[in-house]
Amino acid sequence: MAIEGETTTAEPAGPAPRTAKRAMAGRLSWGLADQAVCSMTNFAVGIYVARSLGLAAFGVFSLAWVTYGVVLSVSRGLSTDPLMVRFSGVPVASWRAATARSSGTALGVGAAMGAVFVLVGLVLGGRVGPAFVCLGVVLPALLLQDAWRFSFFAAGTGRKAFVNDLLGGVALVPAMVVAAHVGSVAAFVLAWGASAAVAAGYGLLQSGIRPRPTEARAWTREQRDLGYRYLVENVGVSGAGQLRAYGLGAIVGVSAVGVVRGAELLLGPFLAVLMGLSLVTVAEAARVLRQAPHRLRAFCLLLGGGQAAAALLWGAALLLVPDRFGEFVLGGVWHAASELIVPATLGVAAASLGTGAAAGLRALAAARRSLRCQLIASTLYVGGGLGGAVVAGTVGSAWGVAAATLGSSAVWWLELRSALREHHQKPLPEVRTP
Repeated sequence: MAIEGETTTAEPAGPAPRTAKRAMAGRLSWGLADQAVCSMTNFAVGIYVARSLGLAAFGVFSLAWVTYGVVLSVSRGLSTDPLMVRFSGVPVASWRAATARSSGTALGVGAAMGAVFVLVGLVLGGRVGPAFVCLGVVLPALLLQDAWRFSFFAAGTGRKAFVNDLLGGVALVPAMVVAAHVGSVAAFVLAWGASAAVAAGYGLLQSGIRPRPTEARAWTREQRDLGYRYLVENVGVSGAGQLRAYGLGAIVGVSAVGVVRGAELLLGPFLAVLMGLSLVTVAEAARVLRQAPHRLRAFCLLLGGGQAAAALLWGAALLLVPDRFGEFVLGGVWHAASELIVPATLGVAAASLGTGAAAGLRALAAARRSLRCQLIASTLYVGGGLGGAVVAGTVGSAWGVAAATLGSSAVWWLELRSALREHHQKPLPEVRTP
């Protein structure tokens, strides 16, 4: 297969290349399996909440969801993104020491930001306040579970990440049932966080590593050349989504946020893969760079193009879904969300192309270039989403985002081309060890 070929070294065919192919195929398989579990879990949460609470309350839950995405981006930028770039495929001792500090950083971010959200929620009150209070309570568990996933993929043990997420999904079932009996947004947020706490605790047993929040400052200082740029880059992604959600709620109404989230749920498998793509692709792109750097461009193109084609096929299938089935899945959210299938699909396909180039830039440690790309992409996203909302409401916002995403994808590929040219003129940096 083409993907396997891109991961081999430039050496003649023999047992070593075949072994490398099998190892790559195994890592990618566990990565796909893990992403499938995450997709199903996120999809199930969204569907269950939408059917249980209705459009307006689902909009409130969606605001909590996108806010969590911003904090998750902060955590990844400071803790796990540098881990993936610099500690993928390194000796076990180096990985363990780095993972202890990286996961400790994620836990520290969760505790600090969680306290802020509790205070903000108490001040806000109303329908939104309790949801943010509960989000603050469960935030440390959510971020620690995410840190374990990145750590396992950096070590090439995706099977552990799969088992961890599967356990979290199983724990989510009874938690959601209890939340449905309570019937509030806050209850569903707590249920979501409780399942993450189960998985985060199991991650401690799987890794045998104790997170060290006290070394978070040292970790961020040592990784500051990548971490701070990735922090701004990641916040640009999630912050743009949050600005669009809040702006859409102000321009059209909070129900419009629920409609957009409903459309995202319909494309959930691909959105979940895009959000967590670096779990697999950055680590594998880094390995390709070390083994066969001349094949990195083709690897990224195949990665982005394959995802884009799959997204288009999924969107085409959604257009054939009968209204009766759609109503069964999304309830009252279906009719409004179904109008966004075409622009949402095109937006996801365009984003898929861009993620291939983004993985290459991360592997090259071209943090300055990837930061520039993300700032441009975020600006286009917010401008397109809110400008479209002013012109044509929720549907206009979806088309504005699709156009903006296509433009930003072109920017990512132009920067990757320039970064590859620079890379040929200098040696690959040494892997840092604690």
